[in-house]
Amino acid sequence: MLYGVKETAALSKVTVKTLHHYHKTGLLMPCEISEAGYRLYGTEELERLQQILLYRELDLTLEQIKQLLEDEPDRLTILVEQEKLLLLRKQRLESMLETLKKSIMSRKKGEQMEDKELFTGFESEEEWAEAMKPQHEHLKETYDFELLGTAPVDLQRMNEMAAEAAAFMKAMAEALRSGVKHSDAAITQLIESHLGFLKGQGHLVSAQDFALQNRFFLGDDFHLQMLEGQQTGLAYYLSAAADYFAAQAQ
Repeated sequence: MLYGVKETAALSKVTVKTLHHYHKTGLLMPCEISEAGYRLYGTEELERLQQILLYRELDLTLEQIKQLLEDEPDRLTILVEQEKLLLLRKQRLESMLETLKKSIMSRKKGEQMEDKELFTGFESEEEWAEAMKPQHEHLKETYDFELLGTAPVDLQRMNEMAAEAAAFMKAMAEALRSGVKHSDAAITQLIESHLGFLKGQGHLVSAQDFALQNRFFLGDDFHLQMLEGQQTGLAYYLSAAADYFAAQAQ
């Protein structure tokens, strides 16, 4: 069965303009063009479009996607590779969520953490598991998402990430209290340093990923309350700063 460009756009939930651009750049060619000049797409083209869109979810450029598809023409090979990349992204998001654990625990208990406590790590895997339990249960119940895996915990690495995350959140809260605009250069530098640290830990989080994460926090009561518990308006301030940073990075 062949589909016109409008039908293909509706099936894939992309715009007609996007399909035209993919055609123009040679990324996705229609299987044929009718006598009336209409682009037509078949099953093979739809499968290639699926692969393109999956790679776009991984923030690859169109040039990178085109090269990957040319280097790995076998569909099964591409799908297996895409699954690996998406699982790596899932692991990165899990690690980012884990760094929030101590602030969550203290707020749930109605306690105010001392500054020095923000940088105190756990000494055993059991302590980490216990600290992350409320968040794990929330994510499992609400989103059917498993936060706690079976892989051994690198305690030093986890504690370093928790300390950096706590320092970042504290700096953002202080900036908000001081009246620093979310678009200020100082905020941009804070976010760049934070993402740079994550990159150094093997978690390549794009500006777009960071913005999406903070929009998620706005719509999730558990994380929203955790952030607002640190400083009123922090969740909205952080999301606005992340969106601005992502827009500047494009």
